[in-house]
Amino acid sequence: MAKSSDENRDHWIALAEKTSRRVNLGWWLERLAAPLVVTAIAGACALLLTRREMPEAPASWFIGGIAGVLALLGLITWLIARRHFESLDQSMVRIEATMRLRNALSAAQAGVAPWPPPQPLFDPGIRWNWPRLLVPTLGALVVLSVGLFVPVSAKSIDKHVVDEPQAWKKIESDLNKLTQDAVVDETYLEDMRKRVDELRAQKQEDWFSHSSLEATDTLKKSHQSEIDRVDRELTRAQKAMGDLEKSASAGNQADQSRLANEFDQALQGLQNGAMKPNPALLEKLKAFDPKNLGQLSPEQKQQLKDGMKKAADAMKGMSKQGEGEGDDWSDQLLGDCKGDKDGNGKGSGKGSGKGSGQGGDGQGDGDQNGNGNGEGAPTRGPGHDPNLLGKQHDKSATGALAGLEAKDLSNATPGDLLQLQDGQHDVDTSPSNVTRGGHTDALGAGGNRVLTDSLDPSEQKAMKKYFSE
Repeated sequence: MAKSSDENRDHWIALAEKTSRRVNLGWWLERLAAPLVVTAIAGACALLLTRREMPEAPASWFIGGIAGVLALLGLITWLIARRHFESLDQSMVRIEATMRLRNALSAAQAGVAPWPPPQPLFDPGIRWNWPRLLVPTLGALVVLSVGLFVPVSAKSIDKHVVDEPQAWKKIESDLNKLTQDAVVDETYLEDMRKRVDELRAQKQEDWFSHSSLEATDTLKKSHQSEIDRVDRELTRAQKAMGDLEKSASAGNQADQSRLANEFDQALQGLQNGAMKPNPALLEKLKAFDPKNLGQLSPEQKQQLKDGMKKAADAMKGMSKQGEGEGDDWSDQLLGDCKGDKDGNGKGSGKGSGKGSGQGGDGQGDGDQNGNGNGEGAPTRGPGHDPNLLGKQHDKSATGALAGLEAKDLSNATPGDLLQLQDGQHDVDTSPSNVTRGGHTDALGAGGNRVLTDSLDPSEQKAMKKYFSE
Protein backbone atom coordinates (compact mmCIF):
# COMPACT_ATOMS: atom_id res chain seq x y z
CA MET A 1 0.00 0.00 0.00
CA ALA A 2 2.89 2.37 0.80
CA LYS A 3 4.53 1.55 -2.49
CA SER A 4 1.39 2.43 -4.37
CA SER A 5 1.22 5.78 -2.55
CA ASP A 6 4.83 6.57 -3.48
CA GLU A 7 4.17 5.77 -7.12
CA ASN A 8 1.18 8.11 -7.14
CA ARG A 9 3.27 10.88 -5.57
CA ASP A 10 6.06 10.46 -8.13
CA HIS A 11 3.52 10.48 -10.95
CA TRP A 12 1.90 13.75 -9.92
CA ILE A 13 5.20 15.46 -9.07
CA ALA A 14 6.60 14.53 -12.49
CA LEU A 15 3.53 16.01 -14.17
CA ALA A 16 3.81 19.16 -12.06
CA GLU A 17 7.49 19.59 -12.96
CA LYS A 18 6.70 19.17 -16.65
CA THR A 19 3.95 21.76 -16.42
CA SER A 20 6.25 24.15 -14.57
CA ARG A 21 8.93 23.84 -17.25
CA ARG A 22 6.43 24.54 -20.02
CA VAL A 23 5.12 27.63 -18.27
CA ASN A 24 8.60 28.97 -17.54
CA LEU A 25 9.70 28.31 -21.13
CA GLY A 26 6.69 30.24 -22.35
CA TRP A 27 7.60 33.22 -20.18
CA TRP A 28 11.19 33.16 -21.46
CA LEU A 29 10.10 33.01 -25.11
CA GLU A 30 7.66 35.83 -24.49
CA ARG A 31 10.45 38.07 -23.23
CA LEU A 32 12.84 36.94 -25.97
CA ALA A 33 10.63 37.53 -29.04
CA ALA A 34 10.96 41.31 -29.51
CA PRO A 35 14.70 41.61 -28.63
CA LEU A 36 15.43 38.64 -30.90
CA VAL A 37 13.91 40.34 -33.96
CA VAL A 38 15.65 43.66 -33.27
CA THR A 39 18.99 41.94 -32.65
CA ALA A 40 18.59 39.86 -35.82
CA ILE A 41 18.03 42.98 -37.97
CA ALA A 42 21.02 44.76 -36.43
CA GLY A 43 23.13 41.61 -36.76
CA ALA A 44 22.23 41.20 -40.44
CA CYS A 45 23.34 44.76 -41.15
CA ALA A 46 26.57 44.17 -39.24
CA LEU A 47 27.19 40.95 -41.19
CA LEU A 48 26.70 42.68 -44.54
CA LEU A 49 29.07 45.52 -43.61
CA THR A 50 31.67 43.13 -42.21
CA ARG A 51 31.56 40.92 -45.30
CA ARG A 52 31.93 44.03 -47.48
CA GLU A 53 34.91 45.38 -45.55
CA MET A 54 36.52 41.97 -44.90
CA PRO A 55 35.73 39.73 -47.89
CA GLU A 56 38.48 37.26 -46.93
CA ALA A 57 37.15 36.62 -43.40
CA PRO A 58 36.23 32.93 -42.81
CA ALA A 59 32.60 31.94 -42.27
CA SER A 60 33.43 30.46 -38.85
CA TRP A 61 33.96 34.00 -37.53
CA PHE A 62 30.43 35.02 -38.46
CA ILE A 63 28.84 31.83 -37.13
CA GLY A 64 30.72 32.14 -33.84
CA GLY A 65 29.72 35.78 -33.52
CA ILE A 66 26.04 34.98 -34.12
CA ALA A 67 26.09 32.17 -31.56
CA GLY A 68 27.75 34.36 -28.96
CA VAL A 69 25.27 37.23 -29.40
CA LEU A 70 22.27 34.90 -29.23
CA ALA A 71 23.61 33.22 -26.11
CA LEU A 72 24.12 36.58 -24.40
CA LEU A 73 20.64 37.73 -25.44
CA GLY A 74 19.08 34.51 -24.14
CA LEU A 75 20.81 34.86 -20.78
CA ILE A 76 19.64 38.46 -20.36
CA THR A 77 16.03 37.67 -21.23
CA TRP A 78 16.06 34.60 -18.92
CA LEU A 79 17.14 36.78 -16.01
CA ILE A 80 14.30 39.19 -16.83
CA ALA A 81 11.64 36.45 -17.26
CA ARG A 82 12.51 34.47 -14.11
CA ARG A 83 10.43 36.89 -12.04
CA HIS A 84 7.36 35.28 -13.59
CA PHE A 85 8.52 31.67 -13.35
CA GLU A 86 6.10 29.16 -11.82
CA SER A 87 7.13 26.93 -8.91
CA LEU A 88 6.26 23.24 -8.40
CA ASP A 89 3.49 23.99 -5.89
CA GLN A 90 1.94 26.56 -8.22
CA SER A 91 1.93 24.01 -11.04
CA MET A 92 0.13 21.47 -8.79
CA VAL A 93 -2.52 24.04 -7.98
CA ARG A 94 -2.88 24.73 -11.73
CA ILE A 95 -3.29 20.97 -12.44
CA GLU A 96 -5.86 20.31 -9.72
CA ALA A 97 -7.81 23.43 -10.73
CA THR A 98 -7.92 22.39 -14.38
CA MET A 99 -8.69 18.69 -13.68
CA ARG A 100 -11.09 19.56 -10.79
CA LEU A 101 -9.27 17.44 -8.20
CA ARG A 102 -10.60 19.65 -5.36
CA ASN A 103 -7.24 20.41 -3.75
CA ALA A 104 -6.32 16.72 -3.61
CA LEU A 105 -2.75 17.33 -4.77
CA SER A 106 -2.17 20.24 -2.38
CA ALA A 107 -3.53 18.18 0.52
CA ALA A 108 -1.37 15.20 -0.39
CA GLN A 109 1.68 17.47 -0.73
CA ALA A 110 0.91 18.80 2.79
CA GLY A 111 0.58 15.19 4.14
CA VAL A 112 -3.02 15.48 5.27
CA ALA A 113 -4.46 13.26 2.49
CA PRO A 114 -3.26 10.40 0.32
CA TRP A 115 -2.08 11.01 -3.22
CA PRO A 116 -4.87 10.44 -5.72
CA PRO A 117 -4.42 7.70 -8.31
CA PRO A 118 -3.30 8.67 -11.86
CA GLN A 119 -6.02 9.92 -14.17
CA PRO A 120 -6.41 8.50 -17.71
CA LEU A 121 -6.43 12.02 -19.24
CA PHE A 122 -4.02 14.68 -18.15
CA ASP A 123 -4.83 18.36 -18.80
CA PRO A 124 -2.49 21.03 -17.37
CA GLY A 125 -4.68 23.82 -18.74
CA ILE A 126 -2.05 25.39 -21.06
CA ARG A 127 -1.58 25.23 -24.84
CA TRP A 128 1.21 26.47 -27.10
CA ASN A 129 0.34 29.44 -29.34
CA TRP A 130 2.41 28.31 -32.33
CA PRO A 131 2.01 31.37 -34.57
CA ARG A 132 3.15 33.67 -31.78
CA LEU A 133 6.00 31.30 -30.97
CA LEU A 134 7.33 30.57 -34.47
CA VAL A 135 6.92 33.91 -36.30
CA PRO A 136 9.59 35.86 -34.35
CA THR A 137 11.96 32.87 -34.32
CA LEU A 138 11.65 32.11 -38.04
CA GLY A 139 11.81 35.82 -38.90
CA ALA A 140 15.06 36.21 -36.99
CA LEU A 141 16.54 33.16 -38.73
CA VAL A 142 15.57 34.49 -42.16
CA VAL A 143 17.07 37.93 -41.48
CA LEU A 144 20.31 36.43 -40.19
CA SER A 145 20.49 34.12 -43.22
CA VAL A 146 20.18 37.14 -45.50
CA GLY A 147 23.07 38.86 -43.76
CA LEU A 148 25.15 35.68 -43.85
CA PHE A 149 24.53 34.26 -47.32
CA VAL A 150 23.36 37.07 -49.64
CA PRO A 151 26.19 37.91 -52.10
CA VAL A 152 27.93 41.18 -51.29
CA SER A 153 30.52 42.87 -53.48
CA ALA A 154 33.78 43.78 -51.80
CA LYS A 155 34.45 47.42 -51.03
CA SER A 156 35.77 49.22 -54.07
CA ILE A 157 39.31 50.53 -54.00
CA ASP A 158 39.60 54.14 -53.09
CA LYS A 159 40.18 56.17 -56.25
CA HIS A 160 42.25 58.67 -54.33
CA VAL A 161 44.94 56.26 -53.28
CA VAL A 162 48.28 58.01 -53.33
CA ASP A 163 50.56 56.64 -56.01
CA GLU A 164 54.17 56.30 -55.01
CA PRO A 165 56.82 58.44 -56.69
CA GLN A 166 57.86 57.30 -60.14
CA ALA A 167 61.52 57.41 -59.14
CA TRP A 168 60.98 54.46 -56.80
CA LYS A 169 59.43 52.42 -59.60
CA LYS A 170 62.29 53.37 -61.93
CA ILE A 171 64.93 52.30 -59.40
CA GLU A 172 63.15 49.01 -58.68
CA SER A 173 62.81 48.34 -62.40
CA ASP A 174 66.55 48.86 -62.81
CA LEU A 175 67.31 46.59 -59.88
CA ASN A 176 65.08 43.83 -61.25
CA LYS A 177 66.73 44.12 -64.65
CA LEU A 178 70.20 43.95 -63.11
CA THR A 179 69.17 40.92 -61.06
CA GLN A 180 67.78 39.19 -64.14
CA ASP A 181 70.90 39.89 -66.22
CA ALA A 182 73.22 38.99 -63.31
CA VAL A 183 75.78 41.65 -64.26
CA VAL A 184 76.08 43.42 -60.87
CA ASP A 185 77.13 42.33 -57.41
CA GLU A 186 74.12 41.41 -55.23
CA THR A 187 75.35 43.55 -52.33
CA TYR A 188 74.55 46.77 -54.18
CA LEU A 189 71.12 45.50 -55.26
CA GLU A 190 70.14 44.52 -51.71
CA ASP A 191 71.33 47.85 -50.31
CA MET A 192 69.35 49.84 -52.88
CA ARG A 193 66.19 47.80 -52.29
CA LYS A 194 66.53 48.38 -48.57
CA ARG A 195 66.83 52.15 -49.05
CA VAL A 196 63.77 52.24 -51.32
CA ASP A 197 61.80 50.18 -48.78
CA GLU A 198 62.75 52.64 -46.05
CA LEU A 199 61.32 55.50 -48.12
CA ARG A 200 58.16 53.50 -48.83
CA ALA A 201 57.72 52.65 -45.14
CA GLN A 202 56.78 56.28 -44.43
CA LYS A 203 53.19 57.36 -44.13
CA GLN A 204 51.58 57.92 -47.51
CA GLU A 205 50.97 61.58 -46.75
CA ASP A 206 54.75 61.99 -46.25
CA TRP A 207 55.78 60.37 -49.55
CA PHE A 208 55.76 63.71 -51.35
CA SER A 209 57.04 65.84 -48.50
CA HIS A 210 60.10 68.02 -49.04
CA SER A 211 62.43 65.72 -47.11
CA SER A 212 61.14 62.58 -48.79
CA LEU A 213 61.42 64.04 -52.28
CA GLU A 214 64.90 65.31 -51.50
CA ALA A 215 65.98 61.87 -50.29
CA THR A 216 64.39 60.27 -53.36
CA ASP A 217 66.16 62.66 -55.69
CA THR A 218 69.49 62.00 -53.98
CA LEU A 219 68.98 58.24 -54.21
CA LYS A 220 67.98 58.48 -57.86
CA LYS A 221 70.99 60.61 -58.77
CA SER A 222 73.33 58.31 -56.85
CA HIS A 223 71.93 55.25 -58.61
CA GLN A 224 72.14 56.89 -62.03
CA SER A 225 75.68 58.04 -61.29
CA GLU A 226 76.70 54.47 -60.47
CA ILE A 227 75.14 53.20 -63.69
CA ASP A 228 76.96 55.84 -65.74
CA ARG A 229 80.24 55.14 -63.96
CA VAL A 230 80.12 51.39 -64.56
CA ASP A 231 79.06 51.96 -68.15
CA ARG A 232 81.91 54.41 -68.69
CA GLU A 233 84.56 52.19 -67.12
CA LEU A 234 83.37 49.07 -68.94
CA THR A 235 83.42 50.90 -72.25
CA ARG A 236 86.86 52.22 -71.43
CA ALA A 237 88.12 48.72 -70.58
CA GLN A 238 86.59 47.30 -73.76
CA LYS A 239 88.28 49.92 -75.90
CA ALA A 240 91.62 49.48 -74.14
CA MET A 241 91.48 45.72 -74.64
CA GLY A 242 90.61 46.07 -78.31
CA ASP A 243 93.40 48.58 -78.87
CA LEU A 244 95.83 46.32 -77.03
CA GLU A 245 95.16 43.54 -79.50
CA LYS A 246 95.79 45.89 -82.40
CA SER A 247 98.96 47.34 -80.88
CA ALA A 248 100.28 43.87 -80.03
CA SER A 249 100.24 42.92 -83.70
CA ALA A 250 101.99 46.21 -84.56
CA GLY A 251 104.63 45.71 -81.86
CA ASN A 252 104.40 49.27 -80.50
CA GLN A 253 105.59 49.00 -76.89
CA ALA A 254 104.78 52.58 -75.97
CA ASP A 255 101.15 52.22 -77.03
CA GLN A 256 100.87 48.89 -75.26
CA SER A 257 102.16 50.40 -72.03
CA ARG A 258 99.74 53.34 -72.32
CA LEU A 259 96.76 51.08 -73.09
CA ALA A 260 97.67 48.70 -70.26
CA ASN A 261 97.71 51.63 -67.88
CA GLU A 262 94.34 52.78 -69.19
CA PHE A 263 92.90 49.29 -68.69
CA ASP A 264 94.21 49.22 -65.10
CA GLN A 265 92.60 52.60 -64.42
CA ALA A 266 89.29 51.37 -65.78
CA LEU A 267 89.53 48.26 -63.59
CA GLN A 268 90.34 50.42 -60.59
CA GLY A 269 87.30 52.57 -61.35
CA LEU A 270 85.07 49.50 -61.47
CA GLN A 271 86.26 48.40 -58.03
CA ASN A 272 86.03 51.76 -56.26
CA GLY A 273 82.32 52.52 -56.65
CA ALA A 274 79.33 51.16 -54.77
CA MET A 275 78.10 49.25 -57.83
CA LYS A 276 80.53 46.59 -58.95
CA PRO A 277 80.32 44.01 -61.74
CA ASN A 278 79.33 40.50 -60.73
CA PRO A 279 82.15 38.63 -58.93
CA ALA A 280 82.79 36.25 -61.83
CA LEU A 281 83.38 39.04 -64.37
CA LEU A 282 85.37 41.10 -61.89
CA GLU A 283 87.70 38.17 -61.15
CA LYS A 284 88.28 37.64 -64.86
CA LEU A 285 89.14 41.33 -65.28
CA LYS A 286 91.53 41.19 -62.32
CA ALA A 287 93.18 38.07 -63.70
CA PHE A 288 93.65 39.68 -67.11
CA ASP A 289 97.22 40.94 -67.60
CA PRO A 290 97.51 43.36 -70.52
CA LYS A 291 101.24 42.64 -70.77
CA ASN A 292 100.57 38.95 -71.31
CA LEU A 293 97.72 39.32 -73.77
CA GLY A 294 99.15 36.65 -76.02
CA GLN A 295 98.87 34.00 -73.31
CA LEU A 296 95.07 34.08 -73.42
CA SER A 297 93.29 31.74 -75.79
CA PRO A 298 90.80 33.18 -78.29
CA GLU A 299 87.97 31.56 -76.30
CA GLN A 300 89.05 33.28 -73.08
CA LYS A 301 89.34 36.63 -74.84
CA GLN A 302 85.92 36.22 -76.39
CA GLN A 303 84.34 35.27 -73.04
CA LEU A 304 85.86 38.33 -71.41
CA LYS A 305 84.66 40.57 -74.23
CA ASP A 306 81.17 39.07 -74.14
CA GLY A 307 80.93 39.57 -70.37
CA MET A 308 81.97 43.22 -70.58
CA LYS A 309 79.67 43.84 -73.55
CA LYS A 310 76.68 42.28 -71.78
CA ALA A 311 77.26 44.39 -68.67
CA ALA A 312 77.85 47.56 -70.69
CA ASP A 313 74.71 46.99 -72.79
CA ALA A 314 72.66 46.52 -69.62
CA MET A 315 74.00 49.81 -68.24
CA LYS A 316 73.33 51.67 -71.47
CA GLY A 317 69.79 50.31 -71.61
CA MET A 318 69.02 51.57 -68.10
CA SER A 319 70.65 54.93 -68.62
CA LYS A 320 68.42 55.52 -71.65
CA GLN A 321 65.30 53.97 -70.13
CA GLY A 322 62.49 56.46 -69.79
CA GLU A 323 63.95 58.91 -72.30
CA GLY A 324 61.34 59.34 -75.00
CA GLU A 325 62.33 59.57 -78.61
CA GLY A 326 61.87 62.87 -80.25
CA ASP A 327 62.29 64.98 -77.12
CA ASP A 328 64.25 67.54 -79.12
CA TRP A 329 61.64 68.17 -81.81
CA SER A 330 63.05 71.53 -82.92
CA ASP A 331 65.23 69.83 -85.54
CA GLN A 332 62.15 68.22 -87.05
CA LEU A 333 60.39 71.58 -87.24
CA LEU A 334 63.39 73.31 -88.71
CA GLY A 335 63.92 70.59 -91.30
CA ASP A 336 67.11 69.23 -92.70
CA CYS A 337 69.17 72.31 -93.49
CA LYS A 338 72.38 72.01 -95.41
CA GLY A 339 74.44 75.02 -96.36
CA ASP A 340 77.75 76.69 -96.42
CA LYS A 341 79.12 79.22 -93.98
CA ASP A 342 77.47 82.11 -95.84
CA GLY A 343 73.99 80.71 -95.33
CA ASN A 344 73.33 80.12 -99.01
CA GLY A 345 70.88 77.29 -99.35
CA LYS A 346 68.26 75.57 -101.35
CA GLY A 347 64.66 76.11 -100.34
CA SER A 348 61.74 73.75 -100.71
CA GLY A 349 59.60 76.17 -102.74
CA LYS A 350 59.55 77.02 -106.35
CA GLY A 351 60.62 80.25 -107.96
CA SER A 352 63.41 82.65 -107.35
CA GLY A 353 63.70 84.86 -104.35
CA LYS A 354 65.63 85.71 -101.25
CA GLY A 355 64.89 83.15 -98.57
CA SER A 356 64.91 84.33 -94.95
CA GLY A 357 66.52 82.23 -92.28
CA GLN A 358 66.73 82.61 -88.52
CA GLY A 359 69.90 84.47 -87.64
CA GLY A 360 70.75 85.39 -91.23
CA ASP A 361 69.63 85.47 -94.84
CA GLY A 362 69.69 82.35 -96.98
CA GLN A 363 69.95 82.91 -100.72
CA GLY A 364 68.41 80.06 -102.65
CA ASP A 365 65.35 78.70 -104.33
CA GLY A 366 62.14 79.74 -102.68
CA ASP A 367 58.81 81.24 -103.61
CA GLN A 368 58.47 84.71 -105.01
CA ASN A 369 58.00 86.15 -101.54
CA GLY A 370 61.31 84.75 -100.39
CA ASN A 371 59.79 82.06 -98.15
CA GLY A 372 61.17 78.56 -97.95
CA ASN A 373 63.86 76.52 -96.17
CA GLY A 374 67.32 78.00 -96.59
CA GLU A 375 70.71 76.49 -95.97
CA GLY A 376 71.90 77.29 -92.49
CA ALA A 377 75.30 78.18 -91.18
CA PRO A 378 76.89 77.84 -87.73
CA THR A 379 77.35 81.59 -87.35
CA ARG A 380 74.02 82.64 -88.83
CA GLY A 381 71.25 80.20 -88.10
CA PRO A 382 69.38 77.16 -89.42
CA GLY A 383 67.78 79.06 -92.28
CA HIS A 384 64.31 77.61 -91.76
CA ASP A 385 61.11 78.88 -93.31
CA PRO A 386 59.53 81.62 -91.12
CA ASN A 387 56.09 80.42 -92.18
CA LEU A 388 56.83 76.82 -91.21
CA LEU A 389 53.60 76.39 -89.24
CA GLY A 390 51.38 77.75 -92.01
CA LYS A 391 50.26 81.00 -93.51
CA GLN A 392 49.70 83.74 -90.97
CA HIS A 393 46.37 85.51 -90.82
CA ASP A 394 46.19 89.25 -91.24
CA LYS A 395 46.46 91.07 -87.97
CA SER A 396 43.28 92.69 -86.76
CA ALA A 397 43.22 96.44 -86.30
CA THR A 398 43.76 96.72 -82.58
CA GLY A 399 44.25 99.71 -80.34
CA ALA A 400 41.45 101.91 -81.78
CA LEU A 401 38.59 102.02 -79.31
CA ALA A 402 35.16 102.87 -80.73
CA GLY A 403 31.98 103.33 -78.80
CA LEU A 404 28.73 101.63 -79.74
CA GLU A 405 25.68 103.85 -79.88
CA ALA A 406 22.29 102.24 -79.32
CA LYS A 407 19.70 103.58 -81.74
CA ASP A 408 16.76 101.46 -80.63
CA LEU A 409 15.68 102.28 -77.06
CA SER A 410 12.47 100.27 -77.21
CA ASN A 411 14.00 97.42 -75.19
CA ALA A 412 15.73 99.60 -72.62
CA THR A 413 15.03 98.85 -68.98
CA PRO A 414 15.18 101.11 -65.93
CA GLY A 415 18.79 101.59 -64.88
CA ASP A 416 20.32 101.25 -68.38
CA LEU A 417 22.97 103.81 -69.27
CA LEU A 418 21.64 105.99 -72.08
CA GLN A 419 24.15 108.85 -72.39
CA LEU A 420 27.36 110.25 -70.95
CA GLN A 421 28.34 113.91 -71.18
CA ASP A 422 30.85 116.23 -69.58
CA GLY A 423 29.52 119.01 -67.35
CA GLN A 424 30.59 121.61 -64.80
CA HIS A 425 29.15 122.57 -61.47
CA ASP A 426 27.11 125.80 -61.43
CA VAL A 427 28.69 127.58 -58.45
CA ASP A 428 27.11 130.76 -57.06
CA THR A 429 30.01 133.13 -56.36
CA SER A 430 27.93 136.12 -55.16
CA PRO A 431 28.38 137.12 -51.46
CA SER A 432 25.68 135.92 -49.12
CA ASN A 433 24.08 137.81 -46.26
CA VAL A 434 24.09 136.26 -42.82
CA THR A 435 20.72 136.46 -41.14
CA ARG A 436 20.75 136.74 -37.39
CA GLY A 437 18.04 137.49 -34.94
CA GLY A 438 15.45 138.09 -37.64
CA HIS A 439 17.40 140.80 -39.51
CA THR A 440 20.13 140.97 -42.14
CA ASP A 441 23.57 142.15 -41.10
CA ALA A 442 25.87 144.11 -43.35
CA LEU A 443 28.83 142.44 -44.98
CA GLY A 444 31.79 142.14 -42.71
CA ALA A 445 35.08 143.87 -43.29
CA GLY A 446 38.66 143.05 -42.33
CA GLY A 447 38.94 140.52 -39.53
CA ASN A 448 35.19 140.34 -39.10
CA ARG A 449 34.88 138.90 -42.59
CA VAL A 450 36.62 135.63 -41.59
CA LEU A 451 35.08 135.27 -38.15
CA THR A 452 32.33 132.67 -37.84
CA ASP A 453 30.25 131.42 -35.00
CA SER A 454 32.15 128.15 -35.09
CA LEU A 455 35.32 129.78 -33.64
CA ASP A 456 35.84 129.80 -29.91
CA PRO A 457 37.06 133.03 -28.17
CA SER A 458 40.76 132.09 -28.29
CA GLU A 459 40.53 131.37 -32.00
CA GLN A 460 38.67 134.63 -32.62
CA LYS A 461 41.39 136.52 -30.75
CA ALA A 462 44.11 134.90 -32.86
CA MET A 463 42.28 135.77 -36.07
CA LYS A 464 41.87 139.42 -35.03
CA LYS A 465 45.57 139.60 -34.26
CA TYR A 466 46.49 138.99 -37.89
CA PHE A 467 43.45 140.50 -39.59
CA SER A 468 42.72 143.98 -38.26
CA GLU A 469 39.55 145.79 -39.10
